[in-house]
Amino acid sequence: MERLRMQIIEEIIFRLRRGQSQRAISRDTGCARNTVSQYAQWASRLGYLAPDSDMPSMEAFRDTLPQRKRRSNVSSAEPYREIIETYLQTHIEAVTIHNNLKRLYGFTGSYSSVIRFINGLTPKEQLAIIRLETDPGKQAQVDFGFVGQMKDPATGKMRSTYAFLMTLSHSRHQYVEFVFNQRIPTWVNCHINAFEFFGGVPEELVIDNLKSAVLKADIYDPVISEPYRQLALHYDFLIHPCRVRTPEHKGKVENGVHYVQRNFIAGREFMDIDEANLLVKTWITQEAGLRNHGTTHKQPLAQFNQVEKSTLKSLPDTEFDLIEVRSAKVHRDCHVTVYGSYYSVPYSYIGSQMDVHLHERVVQIYDNDHKLVGTHQRATQQGQRITRMTDYPTHKVAYMVLSIENCLELGHDIGPSCVTVLNALLADRPVDRRQSVKRIVRLVQTYSSSRLEAACARSLYYQDGSYQRIAKILRAGTDHEPMGITSSLPPKKDYLFARSADEFILVSNADTNMEVEAC
Repeated sequence: MERLRMQIIEEIIFRLRRGQSQRAISRDTGCARNTVSQYAQWASRLGYLAPDSDMPSMEAFRDTLPQRKRRSNVSSAEPYREIIETYLQTHIEAVTIHNNLKRLYGFTGSYSSVIRFINGLTPKEQLAIIRLETDPGKQAQVDFGFVGQMKDPATGKMRSTYAFLMTLSHSRHQYVEFVFNQRIPTWVNCHINAFEFFGGVPEELVIDNLKSAVLKADIYDPVISEPYRQLALHYDFLIHPCRVRTPEHKGKVENGVHYVQRNFIAGREFMDIDEANLLVKTWITQEAGLRNHGTTHKQPLAQFNQVEKSTLKSLPDTEFDLIEVRSAKVHRDCHVTVYGSYYSVPYSYIGSQMDVHLHERVVQIYDNDHKLVGTHQRATQQGQRITRMTDYPTHKVAYMVLSIENCLELGHDIGPSCVTVLNALLADRPVDRRQSVKRIVRLVQTYSSSRLEAACARSLYYQDGSYQRIAKILRAGTDHEPMGITSSLPPKKDYLFARSADEFILVSNADTNMEVEAC
């Protein structure tokens, strides 16, 4: 027990040196937060947390480590053994037993002491563990492990760093890569790099339930993230998520994480993460791969080269470049927004949620039935709008793509009066009449060419070739009426003053010789 306690404390000190929080250490090691805090205070007080300090010796553990209070071997519930056994035979629960002992027999012990005593009376059966060994090429295990902080060469700042490990279950040969996050693009790229490193693909990958791979953890019906599912289809491997909180189901890679932490990370200083990734490749082939493995008693690299490498599946001929899948809503402008860029979707999907698959150079958009509804070149900058005109309604597309040259060509097909109206509007300055020209030409979608030509001729007769006038003529149905005085639309004419200018001249009667002034 003392040796096991020392190993736990060494693990806590190692993780504290690498910058891991006490909360994370408690989660990863299974120790209580208070226990981790006590050991951290002890190690800090004695200087064991300094990066260049040695680990505590056995003597230091014995002499300076706070000793646990030993409980008495005799339970406070021992005098009530026969009473408790009688209660248990009648299937009375522990909380009722404790209450009855206090109420009827004056018991002063705690409820937990009664629980411990009952457990001692009915010891649990030890669970048997079956160690599974896999055939060559059958399985690999994958995991992330925190390894402290490394410098980011892009910013020069220290960042939390994780080790991605893929360990082949038969040979124990492994791939290691250091990364700054555990997001989907990183998770996918690490797999691709590992397959390239091994030169092949195992039949099955045993993974943890991190969100980059498993959206819903369920031993029977797990929900796999779409990028990882497509990666598995592309490389033809099975995904085997572990049962939640059972790291022993992937013990080979779990041990590999600790091995990397203790044998590669410990005692080393790296210039940055790029240098660490360069050195770890050499370490895998020249040190880790040549060791005598504690379980197989064989060299992992030799086992890989001689037995397992030839059993891996071949790499696919085409590259896999799916980076991420995001959900996006189709807005009223027939576009979805992803990372500040806009991609068009058929207008019938307005208001729907779509799955947007982001590749290195391409964006694919799928509906809820996994039907591909659009493919676009990926935007190169935020705010860029990638639009396919066929995604809009037909009548809106025709209006958007209609040029002035197209309008004049259509005008010639409609008739000379239409051409005259269009040219007159385009010649009008300084007002821009191009929208009016497009709207007049589009009237042919509602009315026949002959009626539109007649309406244009009528508008010219009344010297008002505006869109509003032509549209009113067509709606009123007067395009077929003869033009003249009887028309419901009176013609325009030049207006004259009805009175002469002399009537507006004031002449003074007092002096006819005075100059006449006009008001």
